[in-house]
Amino acid sequence: MRRSAVIGASVTLFVLALSGSGISGDKDSGVKYPEGYRGWTHVKSMVIEEGHPLHSTFGGIHHIYANKKALDGLKKNSYPDGSVFIFDLLEASKKENAITEGARKVIGIMEKDQKKFSSTGGWGFEAFKGDTTERVVKDPKADCFTCHETEKQTDFVFSGYRK
Repeated sequence: MRRSAVIGASVTLFVLALSGSGISGDKDSGVKYPEGYRGWTHVKSMVIEEGHPLHSTFGGIHHIYANKKALDGLKKNSYPDGSVFIFDLLEASKKENAITEGARKVIGIMEKDQKKFSSTGGWGFEAFKGDTTERVVKDPKADCFTCHETEKQTDFVFSGYRK
């Protein structure tokens, strides 16, 4: 239950950061646009439908991808520098008892580099609007890490490894 509440709070803050009418990040966070992530390992998916408390701002299909280092880290609950997770959020369309993907809303990234991102637990955070390279995270610590801090026991990662 606590994990769900934390995830909900994290999602809420992330959405607030994104919902500023197209506001983009003022500076480069140091996290690069994730080229080729669709070839990485798909870790999990989730659909937030109408009726969920976050639907109005965060409804859609969520896919989580991990590069090789992040996937290995999931298995060990410890992430080496170079680990990267992608949070791919797409619109969801429900028709004839099927939910299908629509346009991309945002791509969120967590990138591990202990030295570069020491103030946020060794993780860099960024998000890109839709299918663009427009940055939307204004303050990685406030917009992202504040919620991830609750997951210190899993190196600030919400996802877990499912066998």
